[in-house]
Amino acid sequence: MRDWDAFVTPAEDGAVHMDLAVEGITCAACMGEIERGLSRLPGIRKARVNLTNQRLAVDWVREETGADDIVAALSRLGYKAHPFDPASQRERQDKHGKELLRALAVAGFAGMNIMLLSISVWAGNATDITPETRDFFHWISALIALPTIAYSGRPFFRSAIGALKAGRMNMDVPIMIGVLLAVILSVVQTMQHQHEAYFESAVMLLFFLLVGRYLDHNMRGKTRSFAENIAALKAEVAARIGADGTVREVPLSKVQPGDLVLVTAGERVPVDGVVEEGVSEIDQSLVTGESVLATVRKGGEVYAGTLNGEGALKVRVRAASGATLLDEVNRLLEAAAQAKSAYVRLADRAARLYAPLVHGAAALTFIGWWLAGFGWQPSLVIAISVLIITCPCALGLAVPAVQVVASGQLFRSGVLLNAGDAIERLADADTIVFDKTGTLTSAEPRLLEPGKEEDSLLHLAGRLALSSRHPLSLALVRAGGALVPFDHVTEMAGAGVETRVGGEPLRLGSPAFCGADDDEVCKVLTQHPGVSLLAVRLGDNPPRLLPISQKLRSDAIETVTALKALGYSLEILSGDRQDAVRAAAEDLGIESWQAEVRPADKIARLNELKASGRKVLMVGDGLNDAPALAGAYVSLSPVTAVHLSQTAADAVFLGDRLAPVADTLRISKKARRAIEQNLWISALYNVIAVPVAVAGFVTPLMAAVAMSASSIVVTANALRLRWGEGLREGREE
Repeated sequence: MRDWDAFVTPAEDGAVHMDLAVEGITCAACMGEIERGLSRLPGIRKARVNLTNQRLAVDWVREETGADDIVAALSRLGYKAHPFDPASQRERQDKHGKELLRALAVAGFAGMNIMLLSISVWAGNATDITPETRDFFHWISALIALPTIAYSGRPFFRSAIGALKAGRMNMDVPIMIGVLLAVILSVVQTMQHQHEAYFESAVMLLFFLLVGRYLDHNMRGKTRSFAENIAALKAEVAARIGADGTVREVPLSKVQPGDLVLVTAGERVPVDGVVEEGVSEIDQSLVTGESVLATVRKGGEVYAGTLNGEGALKVRVRAASGATLLDEVNRLLEAAAQAKSAYVRLADRAARLYAPLVHGAAALTFIGWWLAGFGWQPSLVIAISVLIITCPCALGLAVPAVQVVASGQLFRSGVLLNAGDAIERLADADTIVFDKTGTLTSAEPRLLEPGKEEDSLLHLAGRLALSSRHPLSLALVRAGGALVPFDHVTEMAGAGVETRVGGEPLRLGSPAFCGADDDEVCKVLTQHPGVSLLAVRLGDNPPRLLPISQKLRSDAIETVTALKALGYSLEILSGDRQDAVRAAAEDLGIESWQAEVRPADKIARLNELKASGRKVLMVGDGLNDAPALAGAYVSLSPVTAVHLSQTAADAVFLGDRLAPVADTLRISKKARRAIEQNLWISALYNVIAVPVAVAGFVTPLMAAVAMSASSIVVTANALRLRWGEGLREGREE
């Protein structure tokens, strides 16, 4: 008996969380069945199924429902649960893939042999074959078909029987019924010495279904490997340096901000932090998107998951287990995988309604033809064809297949989705509003007037800057040589950060926040045109102004030009000064811009654009951008953004380049078109195929080919996204 409570972890708002690997999930209808079934339990706040890795994430109130109750509910629904472990889950998925491939090979080989026998019977009927010879061929077909169906049909039979035991229907139920009816009818007809038998129909139905299911499994496996590759970068231990200089290997969960860790040559960095001693080269492609090694030395930042080169580094920890940039990326991947779009919900509802419709249509077809004077056997053949041809496998794959491929393409472009319907809204966007600092400009600003070694105020400003993820703060961290943050810091959106030192307030932020004199501000700006200004103030002392220069991202001009060529309307809304924003807008060729904009002003401008019928993509990264990101039609944030901005954004992009913004829009438009095409393909297939089958013009074999072909067509249409992107990348290279 497993203690499921051991796998429960705390969640938000007093709830608890558990991740489970669930066996038997084959389509979108299964996802909806599980989520609806669990939602009926008391205290369930959220239940989300990831079809790609068959992972179930549940949040609930522990006092109202136990972990055992959730597992028991899954069992009643016909699904078996395991504790979610990526390694064991991958092993199970690989085993399932091999089973599908073996079943596919057996069905294909057997199907070809039965087809040859059927052709012989058909040719023999034209040349007056003897009844004994015909029956002999039919019995040989039966001897091949029966064990083949028992073996190759297991993936469908297990799923269907589990669903029926739980008192529900899924897409495998009509498949099982159709196959079994075709086999039983064929045996009866063979025993009655009739001309027709449908063994090849049953076997070829399984063959074509297995082709579609294996393609779907293989496609999801490729996407699943993206997340696994990211998770594999995470270290489990760190070499912590004690106060006496001793180095001890400890679990990552025991490492705290402010600790000092040793990163040896060739080792992955286990934490986010600042280099205190040593020089090396780091592969930071996860963060920057660049494969070129970056040199780091004292004061340089390093991130968990990046690979150290030949030098040893001593790193002062800024963020450890659960709070690193790598952890943020993993959380975003999980959120995107569990989220659902409007198209997915539409397909779920349609697939759920299909089960009774499929069986009802087949039953009415049988009754209609029987009452019309056909014998029960010909009527049953037509009903079997209807049952097979109307199976909604294509509809179940129509949207998830595209989302799997599109998510993989976005990930390759350095983009992580944070909302299920982000692809649809990104495809609809016609206006792009950029923040400037840290979005259009590089996240590596430079202090123009660095202090001296004994500059205590600059050192305090650097320590305070450690508590801010605003892009400009990085310049002060480096200039001040700060390594240890303050314990208690308050951040004011759009203004700055504040703490207390020796009983006196220490402020860092905008000149106005620190009470700087306007004349002094103008004097500094005259000396350094186009710079951004921060100020620091301790107690009642005069504030000190800190001019910081920023560069546009390396491909900002190229990306903005491409977006304008695609017809997007572009604007800049920034809280920075007029001169700095004007200079950036002129360099980029963006005519519409506003400077010194407060968070409320950004919301107001977005509302104006919305009222005029615009669908705005907001791209920003600061704490003051979070309300605008949440209020925009759709939003995008760089991975260097503060956590609140990442949470508010619908997607996050990695690296130092702006190109992922254009890539996101391009891929989203293609994905939305593919989704709509797949839904139309599924609808047109049924509009054409069902009446033809009901009219009796389709044999079970033809129905099997048609139904499987529709599933393969929607899968291939989704894969066009991957092929198209691959060809585009090849041309660029």
